[in-house]
Amino acid sequence: MIVRIMGEGQVDVAPGDLSELNELDEKVEQAIESGDEAAFRTALHALLDQARRIGKPVPDEDLEPSELILPPSDATMDEVKAMLGDEGLIPD
Repeated sequence: MIVRIMGEGQVDVAPGDLSELNELDEKVEQAIESGDEAAFRTALHALLDQARRIGKPVPDEDLEPSELILPPSDATMDEVKAMLGDEGLIPD
């Protein structure tokens, strides 16, 4: 699955690794719901770090349509909240 990390590029994440990202996505959502800025920042960075770790970078010349889009690491809670769908940033 091709994932775009805004401001960084694309990574290819194996379907079997999406459950790890979903768990971290839930923590981002919970932090937003509770209004906890520190927990949000920690959860967002953990989500992005894990996407970078498990995803294989897609070369710029091979750009493909992104199936998921993750916010940049400096995104605000309001910006991420606007990106959330019914299933969070990462659908189940």
